[in-house]
Amino acid sequence: MDIVIRRARPAEYEALGEITAQAYLQDGLLDFGESDEYLGVLKDVARRAAAAEVLVATDGDKLLGGVTFVPSGGPMADIARSGEAEIRMLAVDHTARGRGAGEALVRACIDRARATEGCVRVVLSSQRTMHSAHRIYERLGFVRTPDRDWNPIPHLSDITLLTYELTL
Repeated sequence: MDIVIRRARPAEYEALGEITAQAYLQDGLLDFGESDEYLGVLKDVARRAAAAEVLVATDGDKLLGGVTFVPSGGPMADIARSGEAEIRMLAVDHTARGRGAGEALVRACIDRARATEGCVRVVLSSQRTMHSAHRIYERLGFVRTPDRDWNPIPHLSDITLLTYELTL
């Protein structure tokens, strides 16, 4: 398999939104399933692409997954501080898992962070049950930062997102 990482094309936004939404739903990562309002955010790739860099992993003409790279605390950042880039919404189609697409997407984000002037760190948030993603992050040198763990919707749930960082 030849995985290629590149910017998402507008013609791919809908398919990538569906891959992302299905990955979160099938992995049980949304509190309220199909009615979860975050589902709409996951599906709205055009909005993400207008505010950050959306990357896709492809094998030939097959879309395998995608990620949102937020350089230096852009408007899509959740936890990034000055001098930090953030990785968000990493998702790989269930049929393509275990083939290296997720790791290739994270590596591409790290490369972009290194190329971003003034960027000294990459940060991300992850749910406790995302064990496969945690293994990728740790293999690539990310370390847990429990002091930055946070709850995205404290009034609705008791989900605490785990945070990681990689110093460049």
